[in-house]
Amino acid sequence: MDAHTEQPWLHDPMYGGMTPAAAEASWRAAQARAEADSAWEREHGPTHDRYPASADGEPVYDIGTQQPIASLNEWDAGDFVDMPPPREWLLGNQFCRKFLSGLLAPGATGKTALRTLQYLALATGRPLTGQHVFKRCRVLLLSLEDDDSELQRRLAAARIHYEIAPADLKGWLFCATPKGIKLADMRDGARVRGPLEAMLRKVIRDRQIDLLGLDPFVKLHALEENDNGAMDFVCDLLVKLAIEFNIAVDVPHHTKKGLQVAGDADAGRGASAARDAGRLMYTLTRMTDAERDTFGIPAEEQRLYIRLDSAKVNTAPPSGEATWFKLIGVRLENGTPDYPQGDEVQTVVPWSPPKTWDGISSAQLNAALDELEAGLPNGQRYSDASKAADRAAWQVIQRHCAGRTEPQCRDIVKTWVKNGVLIREDYDDPVTRKPLKGLRVCHGKRPS
Repeated sequence: MDAHTEQPWLHDPMYGGMTPAAAEASWRAAQARAEADSAWEREHGPTHDRYPASADGEPVYDIGTQQPIASLNEWDAGDFVDMPPPREWLLGNQFCRKFLSGLLAPGATGKTALRTLQYLALATGRPLTGQHVFKRCRVLLLSLEDDDSELQRRLAAARIHYEIAPADLKGWLFCATPKGIKLADMRDGARVRGPLEAMLRKVIRDRQIDLLGLDPFVKLHALEENDNGAMDFVCDLLVKLAIEFNIAVDVPHHTKKGLQVAGDADAGRGASAARDAGRLMYTLTRMTDAERDTFGIPAEEQRLYIRLDSAKVNTAPPSGEATWFKLIGVRLENGTPDYPQGDEVQTVVPWSPPKTWDGISSAQLNAALDELEAGLPNGQRYSDASKAADRAAWQVIQRHCAGRTEPQCRDIVKTWVKNGVLIREDYDDPVTRKPLKGLRVCHGKRPS
């Protein structure tokens, strides 16, 4: 028996080269499409608007699935003669329309205090953080951890310190503290959009929002944060909002446990997709011991200083060139008979390292410390005494830090003594042949 006799449906025009079963399935699929098209036309109008069209105007279908093929919307680069418009930055290089921003920070670092002040800078049109405000913006802030009262306390602390009247924010800063409402959720084992997305769309449209802040990222969804596919799903929803509504979207994010390094793009907890989706990612880290000693900050105040670095570069800038802030407490004067002291709440202020230290590298400082530790050739040790002559420690600093004045060099020595980088101790002076005070270096506190 030849192939023609064994499989007659191959050559029967009734089946078009398909088995009878396949032909029946194709017919049923066509019937289902027809019913769906009828329903679409009743609700939306002509069916041809639903499907992409071929060159002759007919809808294009995938041969294997018989489903309409979506348009790729490709464009010809040769058609674009004029330059595209510039990116629409909002605040410094932190927020930009159509981009997703993020701030990676450990808990209790000051992340929320800094972001709150940055949002207020945009809502007031004032450079409160020292960063350039390109345009006054309407801001929608969702606090997914705090309740209304706590968020109001945070805002009040900044308003009091920066003298911002409630009227200054009217119509420019909108806040909400939803709980348990997610942007993305799981349903029957599948990732789905949560009810928060539709809520956000309505407020963004109704309030004409320019910047959407969602703090923190981990509370935004109910998906597995270590699953790259899941985090990509969440970030796609955020980026779509940014592009569709031409807004900036910001999602501060907690870091994983362990040592935090300024500018570390891998510091964020969970899957890397959340980090990679953000075009404007930054880290916020506490001042290190080495930075404290370099800048002459008292140990008890070290925790108040935080530095902001881009997480999209390979190396962070030297500490003297980073963007620094200082945490301060603000009394709200909201005492009651039961709580007469009221609350003290943090906000941040821009901070710059002491100018004495500007432009001095760790290598220069360590070279000066090496010479101070070695002492003079005649066996004497250097001194920080104001009347010291040949043994004056400030002269060593000046030799290694060109351009520094005597007062600046004395200030460096004074700071090092205060912070324990240099230690005064008794020694037997070989020249005077009697005990004197001299300086030694505490190697554990050297600048890094």
